[in-house]
Amino acid sequence: MVSATGLNRSSLYATFGGKQELYLAALRRYLENRSQPVFRRLAEDERGLPAVEEFFSGLIKARCSGMYARWGCMVSNAHAGAESRDEGVARILDQHHKGLRDALHAALVTGQARGQLAGGADPAAAAEVLALVAYGVNLRSRAGASARSLQESVSAALALIGAAVEAAV
Repeated sequence: MVSATGLNRSSLYATFGGKQELYLAALRRYLENRSQPVFRRLAEDERGLPAVEEFFSGLIKARCSGMYARWGCMVSNAHAGAESRDEGVARILDQHHKGLRDALHAALVTGQARGQLAGGADPAAAAEVLALVAYGVNLRSRAGASARSLQESVSAALALIGAAVEAAV
């Protein structure tokens, strides 16, 4: 940011009130501009499990190919870093998790209404598990896991709740 703006670090930090405030602003912006639009599309998608499968395929593609491959996601990186102990960061991470879980839950409720879930599958519990799988995809891709192995893991998780998934990668 320093080279992009032409400002020195102290001026840049002062604009936001300090280094921590700059980081919180960047994390909030990531949530608002990157995560929440994806969550909204997933929650509003009327296809049920195919929407969940597409969400994970897109996530895996983003994490394993292209310019930002192997970077992980800012939120997952924050979860894994020491900064997650900061109260402000923890609040944003909790907001992200709730948005992800709620979007998955909405898609799973749609899937249940369409008869796509296994009998006895609990959409709320499955949404929580799938949110954790999404974080795992982000972290494992950063460590070099292949798209194929990530897709296989996602497919196995979805199969447990009743989805028949073909490897799309």
